[in-house]
Amino acid sequence: MLFNSLEFLVFFPIVVAFYFLLPDRFRWILLLIASYYFYMCWNYKYVVLLLFTTIVCYVCAIWIYKSKNRSFRIFLLVFTLCVYLGTLFFFKYFNFFGNTLNVIFQRFNIFYKIPSYQYLLPVGISFYTFQALSYTIDVYRGNIDPEYHLGKFALFKSFFPQLVAGPIERAGHMLPQFSKKHKFDYANIRDGVALSLWGFFKKVVIADRVSEYVNIVYNNPHSYEGLHFLIATLFFTIQIYCDFSGYSDIARGTAKIMGYDLMINFRMPYLSKSIREFWQRWHISLSTWFKDYFYISLGGNRVSKWRYYLNLFLTFLISGLWHGANWTFIIWGGLHGFYSVFAIWTKSIREKVNRFIGLSKVPVVYNITQTFITCSLAIFAWIFFRAKSLNDALFIIKEIGHIGPVEKINLFYFPADFVLSIILIIILFIVDILEDKISFSETIIRQSPVFIKWSLLLGFILSIIILGKWEEIDFLYFQF
Repeated sequence: MLFNSLEFLVFFPIVVAFYFLLPDRFRWILLLIASYYFYMCWNYKYVVLLLFTTIVCYVCAIWIYKSKNRSFRIFLLVFTLCVYLGTLFFFKYFNFFGNTLNVIFQRFNIFYKIPSYQYLLPVGISFYTFQALSYTIDVYRGNIDPEYHLGKFALFKSFFPQLVAGPIERAGHMLPQFSKKHKFDYANIRDGVALSLWGFFKKVVIADRVSEYVNIVYNNPHSYEGLHFLIATLFFTIQIYCDFSGYSDIARGTAKIMGYDLMINFRMPYLSKSIREFWQRWHISLSTWFKDYFYISLGGNRVSKWRYYLNLFLTFLISGLWHGANWTFIIWGGLHGFYSVFAIWTKSIREKVNRFIGLSKVPVVYNITQTFITCSLAIFAWIFFRAKSLNDALFIIKEIGHIGPVEKINLFYFPADFVLSIILIIILFIVDILEDKISFSETIIRQSPVFIKWSLLLGFILSIIILGKWEEIDFLYFQF
């Protein structure tokens, strides 16, 4: 069941209506049933996998907490990590690593072929696996106590607004909310509706519109030339942001309507002035997860300089692999790792150059320059993220580097949609800049008179209905 589907637009109001009609003590039951039904709409068989990992996570965390034997606690932690990561590896990475090893075996004349298996990737497996990992590790570290209520813990693992594409929530933030009383609150309804509508606008009006051009060009790279790839790459930069942040906004908005607070996952990332800042604004729940549970576990920056660089690079490399079983994602992660290490390594040199040319003395120019460079680096990396193969990515990069005369290129496949896309992207950036500077949404939605407030929301709904692409196109991050 997609957020951008008629089924969800029927499902969600029914859930909300029953939620507020039921007494507090029964609401977790409704949400748990709704969450499992929501997940089963994709493939009912994989609900067994979700249930299995939930029970393993629940039982082992309690044993870890109760045990006084350090060796046994470590054994339980390793066991649960093997269950989570083993399940994720089998469904998501087995064929990738098997095919890679088969190529290596061929090169060395080893006559053995690792078999491959054809099965659907369980939707959301990367997200709920990482949520389970963080819970178990937090219990082991003593950061939180385990949840003894199996039903509420199962709800934490399967809460439908953020089940299939995040944000990746932490137990310390989410679990206590399932035990609180949530009254019908006008402010929550208002803010949740507004946030959800903005998410729908980004997804069905902007992301799904520009995706048509992106898909045509990137799915048939040898049929197009340089300028097509440049525009398609710029459009993909907008598509992936609007698609994923749109999902996160809808997830946060729908949860907010019921009184639940999900973490912010995006903060206008394309306004960043460095790659480090970009990752403080982009997919925040994942970047902080890798920081807390992988990077710090490797030693973080509390090690020698070169080990620090290696830790940082490996974190981004594994982050790339998390996104998908393809070398394109690994290269994408490696590029961001290289950007980050290079920025730290050259920091003093760049500061001296800035002082010499006096760029930092003109803050506006300096900030625009930094933002432009950061965006350019991110956009270049997106080529690998979107391309179907490394060969396609390298071909696209080569073609972009040899852009021919504009008049020889048939640019406008969908003239009206193309022009409208440009207008919508400009609106998006204006809103993001205003939101970053003056909390635009809070000013408009919360402080305007009721008549103006709901008139704007109604106009927004009409614009989504009229301008939206309603073909029920999957969210990009469902594949991860």
